[in-house]
Amino acid sequence: MALDTFERSVPPIFRHGLSATSKLVLLGLLSILLMAADHRLKISYPIRAGIAMVLAPLQWLSLQPGRLVHSANDYFVDLEAARDAAQSFQTRSIGQTQRLQQVEQLLQENAQLRELLELRKDFSGPSKPVQVLYGATDAYSERVIVDRGQLAGIEPGSAVIDAAGVFGQVTRVYPLISEVTLLTDREQSIPVMNARTGSRQVANGDPNTLGGSLELKFVPAGADMKEGDLLTTSGIDGVYPAGLHVGTITQIDRRIDSSFARVHAKPMAVARGRHLLVLAPVKDWPTLPAPAEPVKTSAKHKANTAPAVPASGVKP
Repeated sequence: MALDTFERSVPPIFRHGLSATSKLVLLGLLSILLMAADHRLKISYPIRAGIAMVLAPLQWLSLQPGRLVHSANDYFVDLEAARDAAQSFQTRSIGQTQRLQQVEQLLQENAQLRELLELRKDFSGPSKPVQVLYGATDAYSERVIVDRGQLAGIEPGSAVIDAAGVFGQVTRVYPLISEVTLLTDREQSIPVMNARTGSRQVANGDPNTLGGSLELKFVPAGADMKEGDLLTTSGIDGVYPAGLHVGTITQIDRRIDSSFARVHAKPMAVARGRHLLVLAPVKDWPTLPAPAEPVKTSAKHKANTAPAVPASGVKP
């Protein structure tokens, strides 16, 4: 008889226990009963607490890598934000400093312009305000370039002043710009007068002495001059109006072996500001009208206006 003909199932004589369906139903009812009892009586709470106590270190260890990564990410993000904030603050600080410097410069220029406006009222001749653009590129001359030229009516030889005094003289005129030679240039000269004594001299530019000064040549050794004397324009050259401040005497060198003294004066208006005033030469200023001559009365008019004879009858 072949072996595959035998039944492979357990013979009914050996079957014991409940069926699978009955076990499923029984275990389901038992689970429901246990859940209800645990909900009411808290039977499993000590077991869960013990298991949680045992598993807490493992849970803490398992969370540490993620926390480390998150902390490192937050650190680098905060560091980058702090760097951006510091850079932004530095940029704002530099901008505010620049604006503060510009405000101070504008205040100084405003004060200089006000002084020029007040000074402009003191001259009856034509004058034009100009602004210094830049210095000349020639290292052997003391010259600056201003922003007005022939189209604005600037003429060669015009005097240039600021609120402190004489600045220089217009030496070259172009259509849109002009060249102004400073008093300290070696080729510049100006007639001056000592405001204290009234003596007149000619001052020449000396760019090498005292960092740029004026030298009064051919001054007698015994001339009455003191350090601190004010030099003003004498007005005899027809270019500079009389009375403008030129400089103050700062150095007097009287030598025994020479009959002339070397006198140096410090200009009062060299490189003081950017805003200047150009005065037309004095010879081009409008002349004041001549005073009216007294009316001459004729002899006939005098006879008609002779005093009347008194009524007493006495003839003259």
